Amino acid sequence: MKKSLAIACFILLTDRANAQNSTGANGTDYLKLIPGSEQSAYKRVEISSDIDTTWNRWKERGYNFGFNPQITPMYTTVNGILSTPYMIQVRGNENERNRKRWGYHVFEGYAKDDKSRITMLVNKHTEEEKPVAELYYYSTVYTHAEPAYNWFRIGSDVRQHSFLFSRDQAVFYGSLKMTNALTLGNIGRDNLLAEKPTADAETNYAEDAKHVNYEALKNSENGTIFYDKDNNIVVIKINGKWMKLAVEALPKNVHYPF
Repeated sequence: MKKSLAIACFILLTDRANAQNSTGANGTDYLKLIPGSEQSAYKRVEISSDIDTTWNRWKERGYNFGFNPQITPMYTTVNGILSTPYMIQVRGNENERNRKRWGYHVFEGYAKDDKSRITMLVNKHTEEEKPVAELYYYSTVYTHAEPAYNWFRIGSDVRQHSFLFSRDQAVFYGSLKMTNALTLGNIGRDNLLAEKPTADAETNYAEDAKHVNYEALKNSENGTIFYDKDNNIVVIKINGKWMKLAVEALPKNVHYPF
């Protein structure tokens, strides 16, 4: 009797071990080991989550915004530091919607409040005849207005150093060395709008940009300079007043091939 019981236990343990090995080799619906090719014995790993519209996180804006929970899987979480000696890559798809947020976001890094975030996206816009990649620090205002965008510092983590960027402003604490031409803003009456448009800046971007120009000149500090295209003059603010910058023709012996 004891011998029969021992044999039965051995068979049970062997079957369980084989089952575990089978799962490890073939994977599950959530962790799959896929051959590199039909003829290959080497595997690659694929991790996935289910689609579940009742997931509690879908109730939060930071999770659901820009996604359709009916066709987007729940987030897959790694409870530990993710480290690799290789690169991390976000691939493009024929249908980007509900894969990337709104079809554009390739990276989001959230701050302590778990709401404001660093965002990187690609191909949301085309400007100057080229697709645009965009990077910004989004606040909790959740609009496209100027207050919705915090400062993004490039160059260091030292206050009053390096270079700050926001939606419509940039502050350069460091020196700026140009290796090509510098073009002043060509601003005329058709580039200015005193009243702020009521429509969202994203949908009414052209008119909103005109108001940004107006506010920048209205609130400008001494030393602000631009090209007045209506009068073909360069103007600069000195001691609170706009003044014409004196210019003169090139000397007779100076010629440029352009």
